[in-house]
Amino acid sequence: MKWFVQFILIMYLVNPLVAQSNFMEAQRNYPRVALALKTKEDTLKKQFEEAHLQWPAQQVYIRSFKYDSQLEVWVRNNSTESFKLFKTYKVCALSGSLGPKRIEGDYQVPEGFYYINAFNPNSTYHLSLSLNYPNASDQLLSDSIKPGNDIYIHGSCITVGCIPIMDNQIEELYLIASYAKNNGEDFIPVHIFPVRYNNPKSSEFLSKTTKDDVEYQHFSAKIREVYDYFEQHKKLPVISVNKKGEYVVL
Repeated sequence: MKWFVQFILIMYLVNPLVAQSNFMEAQRNYPRVALALKTKEDTLKKQFEEAHLQWPAQQVYIRSFKYDSQLEVWVRNNSTESFKLFKTYKVCALSGSLGPKRIEGDYQVPEGFYYINAFNPNSTYHLSLSLNYPNASDQLLSDSIKPGNDIYIHGSCITVGCIPIMDNQIEELYLIASYAKNNGEDFIPVHIFPVRYNNPKSSEFLSKTTKDDVEYQHFSAKIREVYDYFEQHKKLPVISVNKKGEYVVL
């Protein structure tokens, strides 16, 4: 009997499908998530059906544009399909300016390619989704001692370097992302761009901002390659980081 219990425990630890299937059940135990499920899930299900998407969410991609103050939620049913734009939320507060985050306390919102690495149902800012800043690029290019941390997408509409949206919106996004994780998407990508490159006003502002900053021009041009690829294919390219900390699109 003891051997059987140990076997079951080992199977639980080594089989990610077991852990994933229990993620949403664990989330339901938190009051804010439980309330969000009660008030939001039926509406989300109908909106997914209208968009010809499976509910609960299968695969999610999030991208945000700093200057344009927008956060997009893209969804697809499986890895062979193209992503469909599900919703665009307004980023309701902004700190810092255009440019990547490079040191703790600079109030900058990062720019680059991240993923959700933690869910916080008891956030000070209602609900929050943690990003894996500093990533491999940031670790090479940012301050080696204090690059900063604790970057989130969250509610409450205040920020000192995060991406805030309204509480009712973070409830929706939190549920969508939670279900995607529960369905096996362990690394939900979150891409943060300085501007929406196809918006002439935004592109003009970026050009003025970078006209005397060759380093930032190069950085912005590299991350734009990912934006352009997604705009054309509605799928994500493979992204790596070279020894200089530069993003490389494969």
